Amino acid sequence: MTSMTRALLGATALCAIGATAASAQTLTIATVNNGDMIRMQGLTDDFTSEHPDIQLEWVTLEENVLRQRVTTDIATNGGQYDVITIGNYEVPIWANQQWLAPLEDMPEDYDADDLLPAIAGGLSVDGTLYAAPFYGESAMVMYRTDLAEEAGIDMPDQPTWTDVMAAAEAFNDPDNGTYGICLRGKAGWGENMAFITAMSNSYGARWFDMDWQPQFDSPEWTATLSDYLNMMENYGPPGAANNGFNENLALFQQGRCGIWIDATVAASFVTDPDESTVADNVGFAQFPNKDGVDNHGNWLWSWNLAIPSSSGNVEAAKQFVAWATSKGYTDLVAAEEGWRAAPPGTRTSLYENAEYQDAAPFAAMTLESIDAVDTNAPSVQEIPYTGAQFVSIPEFQGIGTAVGQAFSAALAGQMDAEAALSQAQQITTQEMTASGYIE
Repeated sequence: MTSMTRALLGATALCAIGATAASAQTLTIATVNNGDMIRMQGLTDDFTSEHPDIQLEWVTLEENVLRQRVTTDIATNGGQYDVITIGNYEVPIWANQQWLAPLEDMPEDYDADDLLPAIAGGLSVDGTLYAAPFYGESAMVMYRTDLAEEAGIDMPDQPTWTDVMAAAEAFNDPDNGTYGICLRGKAGWGENMAFITAMSNSYGARWFDMDWQPQFDSPEWTATLSDYLNMMENYGPPGAANNGFNENLALFQQGRCGIWIDATVAASFVTDPDESTVADNVGFAQFPNKDGVDNHGNWLWSWNLAIPSSSGNVEAAKQFVAWATSKGYTDLVAAEEGWRAAPPGTRTSLYENAEYQDAAPFAAMTLESIDAVDTNAPSVQEIPYTGAQFVSIPEFQGIGTAVGQAFSAALAGQMDAEAALSQAQQITTQEMTASGYIE
């Protein structure tokens, strides 16, 4: 081979490399800063090795900030993101606005029929999937079995709030840094209001009557907020008004909470011996109900990957979404970190997997909690809306956050329960009237 030939071949190779680099698509992915999403980012070499023509750029944000930025971008057709992490609250609303690309023509091995019906139903409009679930959840009680044994407490599989309050009192030992109960206090429609709305459902409350009149002046809401504040003031950690999911997760893992009632997805983290100091002493029970009310909260949530219609890389984005929410990704997580860490609450096959059942002591309770949810009837009273720990109307994002701020202020001692409920009633009535729901 002559030196000229070698030079020509080398130049051709460099051109090919340059062409590949030039043709590579960059997907900008907006996601939430929770453990499962951080884990996914750490495993994406598996995707990029199979798709060398696709590069990934991550925007990882706290939950409330993520919602604000993604909502602003998609509503203004900004096109800043190619893949977005959104909840089952947004999916049907945004799909009806034609803001999301339909997830049609997914790879043959994606097996959309394997998705849990309750989860897939909340992500579909007229039978078409508009977001793929990364993980799904209901809510349940997580509690310290060692503290229960010491106190002689027997937590039922289906506890009442009376059971929970008695246990919280027995577990409470602030002098030794252990608090009886940890609940969300950080303001936000998807933060404290997710929990408090589920709690209100379990007390027999409802957000609106059949004429869309707010119901914060009802006895059920008074009992809900009063008991919530009493539990947190008497048995909760200091600064609870600043605590959301991640903050309470850290507290429980550090052994500083006797009871934590929150998303079922937390179970894999509180039982992880590498992250949790109480991994071997965690029990699980269904979300509590109020004595005499047959309703265990009705919390159903999924974090999902969707593609904005404004993306210029829809087909490449679809390949990433299919990878991240596939059975193959579940197998990858299991291979890297064990079956206990597999993303829960999305696929029937996971709960039929004997290896997962053996590794995840919370699997049965998670599935039972998800299956128990009825998003068409979150309250035992008649209602004009659907949802679970939220109300499925576009206005709820703003209203829920405003009400959450009032309730968080009450938790911080800035007002009492009566004043917070009065403020919630006034805010919600004004917004619902301005939006045309109330004539």
